[in-house]
Amino acid sequence: MRLVTRARRTPPTALAVGLATAAALAGVGGSQASADRASAAAVERTVVGQSAEGRPIRATRVGSPRAARTVLVVGEIHGTEPAGRAVVASLRRSRPPRGVAYLLVDSVNPDGGRAGTRWNANGVDLNRNFPVAWELRGTPFDTYYSGPAPLSEPEARAVAELVAKVRPRVTVWFHQQMGLVDRSGGDPTLERLYARRAGLPYRRIAPLPGTATRWQNATYPRDSAFVVELGAGALNRRAADRHASAVKAVAAAVAPPRVVASPIPFGSARRAQMRAYARRHYGIDDHRLRRPRVIVQHYTASDSFSSAWNTFAANAPDVEFGETPGVCTHFVIDLDGTIHRLVPTSLMCRHTVGLNHVAIGIEHVGTSDARVMGNRRQLAASLRLTRMLQGRHRIAARDVIGHAESLSSRFHRERVAAMRNRTHGDFSAATMRVYRRALGRLPAPGSLR
Repeated sequence: MRLVTRARRTPPTALAVGLATAAALAGVGGSQASADRASAAAVERTVVGQSAEGRPIRATRVGSPRAARTVLVVGEIHGTEPAGRAVVASLRRSRPPRGVAYLLVDSVNPDGGRAGTRWNANGVDLNRNFPVAWELRGTPFDTYYSGPAPLSEPEARAVAELVAKVRPRVTVWFHQQMGLVDRSGGDPTLERLYARRAGLPYRRIAPLPGTATRWQNATYPRDSAFVVELGAGALNRRAADRHASAVKAVAAAVAPPRVVASPIPFGSARRAQMRAYARRHYGIDDHRLRRPRVIVQHYTASDSFSSAWNTFAANAPDVEFGETPGVCTHFVIDLDGTIHRLVPTSLMCRHTVGLNHVAIGIEHVGTSDARVMGNRRQLAASLRLTRMLQGRHRIAARDVIGHAESLSSRFHRERVAAMRNRTHGDFSAATMRVYRRALGRLPAPGSLR
């Protein structure tokens, strides 16, 4: 945030950034953000539909009903491919990452499961009965009979209603017997992560008509559904637990970062000052941040969160122009990776000349780019927070910038001539090239929104 001279910077090491990226992918950032310190795993069982023969389709929620993210896992859709039910059983015994709940369905085809057949009781392949790219194929009890119309079957309708109601961030569908993770059209980072943790190859199966994953990914493009093809036969306990761990890794990758509310005073007087500032500098008669388009990275030029908080809370006029409001930021990330929210992202905050009307500000406790980029926990928290904000506000990667890059932003706008070329030296272009590459290795912004 502070104006600094352009002294020589020590570039962050690839190892430090790589470790931070791995930690961000694993959901580790703040001092209490470990996936293993989840809230108590409450369990709730519900009936979400019925089969053609009236058998209940049951779902078990593991985790808090207030969890921000849901991961749906379906153990069986074809009665001849039941191995995934062992993974569901393993997940029922586990604890999801903080901020995530599992929704576990043993089988969406209880009739086929009971009879040991691919189809439901009407002779329909349920994985050809979904609306996207549906085609009428075959007759009842043909291998891939699609049913007479999309969602003709009660089981497929139950799935469609459940997904529409819950909007799972990730859905894993278990099949057999190809022994791979399919490139199903969801977030490839999550699909690859599952494949790596489960020890399966990651390959693309040719798109098929009317499948559940194809329907989900087309209908809810910011969520991800993918197929895991298990091998032939039953899974032993060790293999089931390995796949459950892969599900947990995916859940941790989409878990929300822990954000601590640490508000600074931002009452009516400061809002009026922000509105007057916006009128003068941007020609906008508002104090609200209506549509964030940019995320700006800063460092505090201090060594403690408390000193940074005090600076932003003071609302002191700036030293050059005596103008109010004082400097502030939306978030501060402490040295241990704790993310503090100081100001809601619905309000403008004065942190970057020429961009306050469109930008969210993130400050990092520290005195140089290198110190922030070399702090694994702080950088991991920064990457996850930034990715979440990107997804939430649909901000492009090129609009995640360092303060030193502000003048080159396509959204830069400044009406006051004396301030038109003002910028600061924190988070240089070289640093941000490394930062954006690390950001690109995380799940897609929509997965973390």
